[in-house]
Amino acid sequence: MFIRSAYAVSPQLSFELLIENPEQYSGAQLICKEPDYTKYIDQKLIRRMSRIIKMGAAAAMECVQTSGVAMPDAIISGTAYGCLADTEQFLTRMVEFKEELLSPTAFIQSTHNTVGAQIALMLQCHNYNNTYVHRGSSFETALLDAISLIQDDDAEKVLVGGVDEITEKSHAILKRFGLYKKDGNTETLINSGTKGTMAGEGAAFFLLTKSKENSWAKLDAIQTFYKPETESVVLIKRFLEGNNVSISDIDLVILGNNGDEQADEHYNKLAGALFAGKNCITYKQYCGEYPTSSSFALWLASKILNSGKVPGKSTALAPRRILIYNNYKLQYPSLYLLSAC
Repeated sequence: MFIRSAYAVSPQLSFELLIENPEQYSGAQLICKEPDYTKYIDQKLIRRMSRIIKMGAAAAMECVQTSGVAMPDAIISGTAYGCLADTEQFLTRMVEFKEELLSPTAFIQSTHNTVGAQIALMLQCHNYNNTYVHRGSSFETALLDAISLIQDDDAEKVLVGGVDEITEKSHAILKRFGLYKKDGNTETLINSGTKGTMAGEGAAFFLLTKSKENSWAKLDAIQTFYKPETESVVLIKRFLEGNNVSISDIDLVILGNNGDEQADEHYNKLAGALFAGKNCITYKQYCGEYPTSSSFALWLASKILNSGKVPGKSTALAPRRILIYNNYKLQYPSLYLLSAC
């Protein structure tokens, strides 16, 4: 399976600037740097769209334009939170108007599949369209569906992505559970030794094909789990063995450290046991923590393989094979194996 193109709307302006001078944030959350939407979306539509729909649509349209593919055979998205801003707006108006004279617009646009539907409308794509809402494995499930379609010859070119946003109200609710730091800083986030992380958001889309031609990277394998009883060290060894790859074949490991002391301890133990002496980097200091952040990690790995440049590793040789390991809330382990084309 090959990644023909990829694009992410994230708290970073671009991959090139991320390499040279990444955006730094302080506080409890990272907010996306939104592009000029008029490049991708009709101005009459923009004012009717919530922020997450615009982010998802822009990421998807840029991905399609870069790939040179006029029409994907399928559009698949994964999201855990869905369109939070529209949901909040509809619920607020229900209370304000005492459930009378409600406009249905916010409700219609609040459903989780709105992003995928809007992309299809913009592309005039009448092909397979699905959205997965599986909490911390939402993007992985969408990606597995895309891979299955291509392997079963039901599609040749699939647009797949992960999108999630954070709003003021959702952040206020989530921080009650002690998930986020009050005074976080992305420069010192990883291995900060304190409880909590920094919230993030983003939209990343990929054009998957069977053809190697003009592709950025090859997606060799993906596997996801839910609350496995087996230790992560064993899961990763089995994953690599199942794909006839040894630890020595891996040039770069991308880990999902998020700054929370318990989570970082999990990743650091794993790195010490399996990846001692290997080039390891983290990515959540660039995008923050959210259920579909692994889509940002996949975008980052694709750009690294395509460009040969590694964030924070200016002297590192261009990697040929990358392993991504993320474990959202230490309940949803996911593994990706990529190689250069």
